[in-house]
Amino acid sequence: MASANTLTGLINNAYTAWEIVSRELTGFIPAATMDASAEQAAVGQTIRTPIAPTASTTSITAGAYAPDSGGQTMTYTDATISKSKMVPIMWTGEEQRSIGGVYGTIQTQRFAQAFRALVNEIEADLWVEAYTHASRAYGTAGTAPFGSSLTDMAEIRRILDDNGAPPSDRAMVINTAAGAKMRVLANLGVVSYAGSDQTLRGGTLLPVHGFGVYESGQITTHTAGAGTGYDINNGSGEVTGQTTLTLDGGTVNTTGIKAGDVVTFATDANNKYMVNTGLTATTGDIVIGNPGVRMTIADTTEMTIGGTYTPNVGFSRSALKLIARAPLAPQEGDGAADRMYMTDPNSGLTFEISLWKQYRQIHIEVALAWGVKAVQSEHIAVLIG
Repeated sequence: MASANTLTGLINNAYTAWEIVSRELTGFIPAATMDASAEQAAVGQTIRTPIAPTASTTSITAGAYAPDSGGQTMTYTDATISKSKMVPIMWTGEEQRSIGGVYGTIQTQRFAQAFRALVNEIEADLWVEAYTHASRAYGTAGTAPFGSSLTDMAEIRRILDDNGAPPSDRAMVINTAAGAKMRVLANLGVVSYAGSDQTLRGGTLLPVHGFGVYESGQITTHTAGAGTGYDINNGSGEVTGQTTLTLDGGTVNTTGIKAGDVVTFATDANNKYMVNTGLTATTGDIVIGNPGVRMTIADTTEMTIGGTYTPNVGFSRSALKLIARAPLAPQEGDGAADRMYMTDPNSGLTFEISLWKQYRQIHIEVALAWGVKAVQSEHIAVLIG
């Protein structure tokens, strides 16, 4: 049987690696809500959350009995722990001997790369989940926001306020191009305006308009769907609040309408709607984020897909969930000689590090299981860049 502290010699290397990983630009992981209640689910098992529909008022009419009313059809959203991944690290005795005194340095670098790979994949998953399940958007495709003022942040706040999102505990996660624009604004960079030298001296992005501001290295470009010519196909039009929109007359051009596309309608050009479910046919339905269209859109109204853009995301933290835990071993144990758990103090993620002693070699795994879920699209908005 393996001795109790087989991994002790690796601990310094692993913790030294945290110094590298903690400096990676990860914004969605600290900004999302860590959902501990779902951690007991197995990989692939559905985690169902009920959602109460919007209430409506009725007039009070006196009578002998209370009215037989108030029933509603509850909806729900499903999440899963969809990934269980590891980064392997293997050494033979001959390899260790051949590199001599630099073994510890190389081991530290390998741990750093393992943590980095897992954290970056989780960060990217959260970003995609957030922007492809948002409600509406603001900004100009191909133009980094905050070019001259903080108006862009105020407009994202307006979208969330109009949607009824909680005014407290909001986050804005932006890419480095937007971050660079923010840092040179007088509102943040001039001490007499900002009331602090944190941005000027340390580069720290201060909270703005109720948003904690984070940067992410995983925000990249969304290539817009190439579909053209789509129109509303509903004789009575798509009424205010509708999220499933029926279209026809389209030309697919291979990609059609994609989740994450920004769409507008000829009679409602001021609202930029986020596509949550796309379409790769000439006719059919798309789904936009809650709370749906802001006005009735008549039959045959033309829809336009916006250009390729960079999706920065503002949201209430409760709208974006991260479920993360160590992968599970059988109750009876497995072949690992030892296993330990390390919690990243920045992200709060706990990684499992396991050691297998094999024939004249060792196999180490740095592992994590996780899932992500946007639970309320009306509490998420995209800042176009």
